Amino acid sequence: MPRYTAPVRDTRFILEKVIGLDGYANLPAFAAASPEIVNAVLEEGGKFVAEQLFPLNQSGDQQGCKRNDDASVTTPDGFKEAYKAFVEGGWMTLGAPEEFGGQNMPHIVSTAFEEYLISANMAFAMYPGLTKGAVAALLAHGSQEQKEKYLPKMISGEWTGTMNLTEPQCGTDLGLIKTKAEPQADGSYAITGTKIFISAGEHDLADNIIHLVLAKTPGAPDSSKGISLFVVPKFLVNDDGSIGERNGVSCGSIEHKMGIHANSTCVLNYDGAKGWLVGEEMKGLAAMFVMMNAARLGVGLQGLGIAEVAYQNGVQYANDRRQGRALTGPKDPEEKADTLFVHPDVRRMLMEAKAQIEGLRALCMWGALQVDLSHDAGDEEARELADDLVGLLTPVIKGYGTDIGYKVATDCQQVYGGHGYIAEWGMEQYVRDARIAMIYEGTNGVQAMDLVGRKLARKGGRAVQAFFKLVSGEIAEAKQDEKLADFAAKLEKAMGDMQAATMWMAQNGFKNPNDVGAAAYPYMELTGVVAIGLMWLRMATAAQAGLAGGDSDTKFLETKLVTARYYADRILPRTASLRSQIEAGSDTIMALEPEAFEAA
Repeated sequence: MPRYTAPVRDTRFILEKVIGLDGYANLPAFAAASPEIVNAVLEEGGKFVAEQLFPLNQSGDQQGCKRNDDASVTTPDGFKEAYKAFVEGGWMTLGAPEEFGGQNMPHIVSTAFEEYLISANMAFAMYPGLTKGAVAALLAHGSQEQKEKYLPKMISGEWTGTMNLTEPQCGTDLGLIKTKAEPQADGSYAITGTKIFISAGEHDLADNIIHLVLAKTPGAPDSSKGISLFVVPKFLVNDDGSIGERNGVSCGSIEHKMGIHANSTCVLNYDGAKGWLVGEEMKGLAAMFVMMNAARLGVGLQGLGIAEVAYQNGVQYANDRRQGRALTGPKDPEEKADTLFVHPDVRRMLMEAKAQIEGLRALCMWGALQVDLSHDAGDEEARELADDLVGLLTPVIKGYGTDIGYKVATDCQQVYGGHGYIAEWGMEQYVRDARIAMIYEGTNGVQAMDLVGRKLARKGGRAVQAFFKLVSGEIAEAKQDEKLADFAAKLEKAMGDMQAATMWMAQNGFKNPNDVGAAAYPYMELTGVVAIGLMWLRMATAAQAGLAGGDSDTKFLETKLVTARYYADRILPRTASLRSQIEAGSDTIMALEPEAFEAA
């Protein structure tokens, strides 16, 4: 049956040896993150999710959420008790500001815990995850009155939050939304419309749900420029902070989904519900993007979390299951068959998973560090650099990271053979749950278009040039060490492919915009390969330094170096193929008329 252990040792290696978290102790955001506290968060957090949440993952998937006749929603058995324990343990407060009841831990530390939370129970993790995004939007754009009214109880976990964008007629193209916001004499707005695909939209875990809703005010342009953002609580909140009467928002139905059954993805109907403007009128999309960008990084983390738990179970099964003999002769002659681990193709899938997971973990941690530094680095130049890098990498972490998550889940399901297709073994749930991460918060194709259409050109290409400079500098330094030179040379070649592809798009994009559209997805993959390659160069450097310095964890460090070589030999060379796809242009993609795709 499925199992999960939080990868604390690997997280600590990244935080301590690769990122050097203690080197940021002088910054305000890191004041609470002493090594002792961080280790306690990782150890206790990993233990909590493994003991309290992981046992509910399969049962929650099988039972799902239920909409009752009164439009309320009941979560699966054990979820209310687990959520109560989650709140009482203070896990919701980790990265929140102390002003509103948070622990003020840096984003990088709360991100490490969130990976464990997702691996243990992705559907459960979405309830607090969406709340964090709503908190981020209110912190950035809410009035002081709104912050004081909603944030303390959202940060404590007493109340949860959602984001309401999608409607039946619009998804990515938010200019098509029809939800209306009519101004009222008391300063509120009457919100009327229907939202779909609202994760955690209705449930029985918390006393109140604070919805952040996109809508259009009277006379607003019928486009994305006319969108405003509103805070709409499920229950109105009295002046003393107590819960008042029920607002005009209700769950019309729960979506029947492929996966994440234990999270209530709802159709929400707004019937003159009271809402209050967040930020400026017709500036709602910018305000909501604070939440969306946080969510996109969180979804990338979902790719990592699902990949990790699927991989752990794939490794366990390969160790236990006996089938066939090693090609080089029996490894266990006293047994009737060898374990699956003797077969190169099984090793291929597990090594691919290991290399991608550990590299993606480092990239997610480094991305989280950039979020911290974009707010708290010591000077404006450093803050701008961090903001540029996290802006560039957000679509890559979301898009390429969730591609990895799904690929690893399916590969580790494949390790199980026939058992991987049987529900009781748990692997098919990971495949189903991983698939949604490639779709929501902007499909991965949309992420790719965001990368090439917005992020590359932003501020004259400053972010991608900063990235090239960073990678080039670390390659040059690594080439001075003969033990790292081979990896550095292969990363340099991969980065050369990325630079050439970037130049090709710049030269061809204006002549034929479809060329950039056709290149977007392979370019996102190429960037992901290079970004994770940089992480592996850093991990190999740290591992080599640890061995040279007499670090006692020799086996762990040597394993890192072998995995780095795997990445260099089998994953970095993929950039050449991706560059070829990019430079092939759009002619064959766009040549056929729609009717040519229909069945003959």
